[in-house]
Amino acid sequence: MTDEERRAARPIRFEDPARNAAYWARIDRIVDAAPPFTDTQRAVIRAAFHQPVAREAA
Repeated sequence: MTDEERRAARPIRFEDPARNAAYWARIDRIVDAAPPFTDTQRAVIRAAFHQPVAREAA
């Protein structure tokens, strides 16, 4: 998925288009400034999303 496709698929955060665009521009600046994940961080995230579903008590 390209950056343009990802940005087009974003939810509407605010009804005002200018405010919505400013919100997502701020998010983009924060993400772009963040350092990349380390291999350890990636492993922790993958493990969290691949846990078996907790069983409900009967």
